Amino acid sequence: MLADQAIFKEAELYIRLFISTILGLFIGWDRSSHNKPAGIKTYTYVTVSCTLITIISIESATLLRAADNGTMMDPMRLAAQIVSGLGFLGAGLIMKNGFKVKGLTSAAMIFFAGGVGIGIGVGFYGIVIFSIMITFLTTKLGSLLEKREQPRSKRKAEIDG
Repeated sequence: MLADQAIFKEAELYIRLFISTILGLFIGWDRSSHNKPAGIKTYTYVTVSCTLITIISIESATLLRAADNGTMMDPMRLAAQIVSGLGFLGAGLIMKNGFKVKGLTSAAMIFFAGGVGIGIGVGFYGIVIFSIMITFLTTKLGSLLEKREQPRSKRKAEIDG
């Protein structure tokens, strides 16, 4: 019975990495289809690496925990460091040219992809998949609203100009 549980637990770790890969690929595919600088490979690497680091952190805390000697390990300490690294990656995507700033959405999506990876690494499948669905729905709606507003603001600028 214990051997079956160990095999299932091991298999779930591989399933987490697989789900993370698919979700990263999905996020990257959306960005690539809009000709953005970070694409399929970038987002897949971010989600999978965050999942892997989270799994390693949790599993090593469990494995190396000493019950009687007072040693405590915080499995989410590595996840906190992931967030710092994601900020560094995101900053590299942001470009400023005069009054125009580009890359903010790509930077935010790198951060989001990291959250996806961490969430899948912990095993929070439902909330992560829901967050992807709701985010993509609202951003698609936002894009439609922006396109609808663009002609209005252009007309107003022509009238004011």
